[in-house]
Amino acid sequence: MKSRLAFAFLVVIALLIVSPFVALAAEGGPGGEVAKEAGIGEGMKRAGYGIGAGIAIGLAGLATGLAQARIGSAGIGALAEDPKLIGNVILLVAIPETVVILGFVIAFMILGGP
Repeated sequence: MKSRLAFAFLVVIALLIVSPFVALAAEGGPGGEVAKEAGIGEGMKRAGYGIGAGIAIGLAGLATGLAQARIGSAGIGALAEDPKLIGNVILLVAIPETVVILGFVIAFMILGGP
């Protein structure tokens, strides 16, 4: 219950932070002409890209850390019982790193956008 409430709170805070960037960056929507005349549209787009890239890397890193913590502790327990499993444990600990690499690639794709 507590974790669901904390997650919902974080989602609401994230939406409150990101929504002004989306609203001000919209050139065709309401207020787009005002933002374009004030010269803040392009800057807000770049800020939105930066926030999106940071979220992509940050959440990927957080998820990988949580996964590797659990896999690593289970792997150490398995190695205590049978040291021949070292190759399998190393492989299982390395698999979550692909999530961070994917987040890094997505961040570069976001930052390389128009």
